[in-house]
Amino acid sequence: MRKRKIPLRTCVGCGEQKPKRELIRIVRTPEGQVEIDPTGKKSGRGTYICPQRSCLQKAIKGKKIERSLKHEISPEVLEKLAEQLPADADDA
Repeated sequence: MRKRKIPLRTCVGCGEQKPKRELIRIVRTPEGQVEIDPTGKKSGRGTYICPQRSCLQKAIKGKKIERSLKHEISPEVLEKLAEQLPADADDA
């Protein structure tokens, strides 16, 4: 029996490589909208981030999401992303 290869992706916040299933995909659709892709199958340019607010904060601070999606992101979209992420354990 062959062992299946687990696809790895890099978090734009912390830079760690993790299995694709553990990360959240953020996609820029062909229409130019930025949104969270829970299925991981939407068409468009995607980037990945750990499901922690700290990684999102790092990514926002360094404009890493914008750079990897090659698109500017409005503050409202970033707020929505933050709301959809669970709060870090150390934040509580």
